[in-house]
Amino acid sequence: MPYLLKTEPEAYSFANLERDGETVWDGVTNPVAVRNLRQMKAGDKLAIYHTGSERQVVGTATVVGVDTKDAKTPRVTIKAGKPVAKPRTLAEIKEHKLFADSPLVKQGRLSVVPLTAHQYDWLTAE
Repeated sequence: MPYLLKTEPEAYSFANLERDGETVWDGVTNPVAVRNLRQMKAGDKLAIYHTGSERQVVGTATVVGVDTKDAKTPRVTIKAGKPVAKPRTLAEIKEHKLFADSPLVKQGRLSVVPLTAHQYDWLTAE
């Protein structure tokens, strides 16, 4: 299942992920977002979304592994993918019918959002 991960680019940007190659995605505290992290599996596709003034999908990544020893703070290792050819802005996302019922639109503060395969494909299309 694909997911969208939100990040503040000033704190940790997609460029940081590209430089690092891999990172552990942790520090998530929202119970719904934590549940979404726990449900991830190795190989799941990820869309990386910059919040703040950017508000757009900027790149892709893949789940390498999920450590759920501590159910309250799962640690997901992710591997950098590629920058998206056409960053999709929040305004574009809100206008697209694919996202009418998406938590991305309905729960704007949710930092880990499940996506459908069609949503992921649209967000990361070249």
